[in-house]
Amino acid sequence: MAYTVAVARIVAVANQKGGVAKTTTVHALGYALAERSRRVLMVDLDPQACLTYSAGIDPDSLDSSVHDVFVRKAKVADVRRRVAGVEGLDLLPASIDLAGSEVHLLTRTGREQVLERALRPVVDDYDVVLIDCPPSLGVLTINGLTAAREVLVPLQCEALSHRGVGQLLETIDDVRTFANPDLRVLGVVATMFDGRTLHSRAVLEAVGELYGLAVIGPPVRKSIRFAEAPAQGKSIIQHSPGSPGAEAYRAIAEAFEATGGRGA
Repeated sequence: MAYTVAVARIVAVANQKGGVAKTTTVHALGYALAERSRRVLMVDLDPQACLTYSAGIDPDSLDSSVHDVFVRKAKVADVRRRVAGVEGLDLLPASIDLAGSEVHLLTRTGREQVLERALRPVVDDYDVVLIDCPPSLGVLTINGLTAAREVLVPLQCEALSHRGVGQLLETIDDVRTFANPDLRVLGVVATMFDGRTLHSRAVLEAVGELYGLAVIGPPVRKSIRFAEAPAQGKSIIQHSPGSPGAEAYRAIAEAFEATGGRGA
């Protein structure tokens, strides 16, 4: 009898435009998947360390972070932290030191594969690895895209975010060519959506038409609850579990699992 070996889904959450809810999406999706009894590792690749802070961990008080994985060859298993509030949710945290990792990585041979190699010893501990990429297309984002098998694109439904999707897809094509030929774009998550405006709806429709990308789950509507949650060190699902935003991310988690790794 043949047995199927479970393989973790490694997903980079990326958009070169800042302020489109990448970190919110990683945190809420990670929490929602953990609620569904999935083992999840969130990786904070942003020197601003917003995911780390939002998960209730002070970036300034860390003894070690993903910077040490990149620069000092620390082991992910020694640096990762358990996120309070739900079983099965871990974080590979960031700190401001990560800003210096970019310069260090530029001098290294095989710099694009550093994160991928570092994750290998722990990837079998998880069902899903979510990588929060910084709002740029530099070497940290390239590491995230090289380590991943899929890309999820948070899309704020406005013209500038729309433009960033096209630039990101060009970068993904480059990564496929030189480092990761099997990388697939899973689709977009529509964030900060305002259904009252024709503009929001038009941008969302145009992304599908122009780029052929699926929309994963329902649009996530604007809410003050999303601004409140990080200050509490919680995801939107912990902070306001019955809110429309929390329900949207639970539905996105369900839709994510239904995709089973299919992408463009």
